[in-house]
Amino acid sequence: MNTILLLLGIIFIGANLRAPLTAVGPLIANIRTDLHLSNAIAGTITTVPLLAFALISPLAPKLAKKRGMEQAIFLSLFLLAAGMILRSLNGITLLFAGTILIGCAIAVSNVLLPSFIKTKFPRGVGIMTGIYSVAMNLFGALSSGISVPLSEWHGFGWKGALVFWVLLAVIAIIIWIPQLVKAPKPRNWKDAAFESESIWKSPLAWKVTIFMGAQSLIFYTMMTWLPELLQLRGYSNNAAGWMLSLMQFALIPVTFFIPVIADRMKNQQPLAIITAAFYFCGIGGLLFTNQVLTIICVIFIGIASGSAFSLSMMFFTLRTDNSGESAELSGMAQSFGYLLASLGPVLFGALHDLTHNWTVPIIMLLVNILVFFYAGLGAAKPGKVHNHAKAQ
Repeated sequence: MNTILLLLGIIFIGANLRAPLTAVGPLIANIRTDLHLSNAIAGTITTVPLLAFALISPLAPKLAKKRGMEQAIFLSLFLLAAGMILRSLNGITLLFAGTILIGCAIAVSNVLLPSFIKTKFPRGVGIMTGIYSVAMNLFGALSSGISVPLSEWHGFGWKGALVFWVLLAVIAIIIWIPQLVKAPKPRNWKDAAFESESIWKSPLAWKVTIFMGAQSLIFYTMMTWLPELLQLRGYSNNAAGWMLSLMQFALIPVTFFIPVIADRMKNQQPLAIITAAFYFCGIGGLLFTNQVLTIICVIFIGIASGSAFSLSMMFFTLRTDNSGESAELSGMAQSFGYLLASLGPVLFGALHDLTHNWTVPIIMLLVNILVFFYAGLGAAKPGKVHNHAKAQ
């Protein structure tokens, strides 16, 4: 019974890691109009959580050392629920305060969940990573697709559409309670074979970090700007939101199979190469305005995003020897990676403002894919981060 509750807990935690964020994109225009925000300030609503990820991710392993993984994840769920309620109250200040809390909460679970899975399911890392990734992306896709219809349902408005997702956090909190009862005492990770200070000296750790950051930059840039790009090409607000959902639905099967496949391969370079190819074709195809081609491109971007994210999560476990190392690498990669990702939507929008077209911003993403490809070749090679650090 406890195993079933543990599995359900992981699934519902995964469900909470994207839905609160992906609900915002299709509603940006409503939020901007209601609160009289400028385009620049409205754009920061999607950037603020990424900055929170960057700042909080290195602290998540320290919280787990002090309180234990189970309790740290539990606290993050409470913080997440509070943030979702807060941002749906009146005023710009509460909107951003709640958004910051949401970013901090998701950062903790983002970092700790891969290492928690490594601890609880050492022989099933691939399939468990796939399961929680599917939950995360499924609810992320649903959130993008139904946010606008929810806001139009019985006068819900954008506030009601955003606070609706607090239900997921409440369910996750209830299901996670049994894990607190049976949680072991916090582990002293300082006794592990790898000290956190040396991880920053590992070339392999940096390749994993850049790989993580480059794929996050593409994903969150598309989350922010794909609806706007499509609307300017004749799509309605609702249709553009569903295209964003299509991108996320396309990545769902991939996020299950890629971790399972990667876990059985000694060298994941073929997966990194295929992923980069899908990215390049998908992003490059957006240079053309044909609607059928656009649909194919959105699906390709979704497939590449699912593969890239799954590989990133797997590298946290495949390139480390224990849960302590996994948490440290996850914290490093997600900290620097999301800091890099936060630049994507801003730079993409700035290039569009400067050039008054989408060509230069899309070329910027194509250059980023080359960086992703190079980092992926290194991160996908067999090895452990502590061996690389000690070699320095």
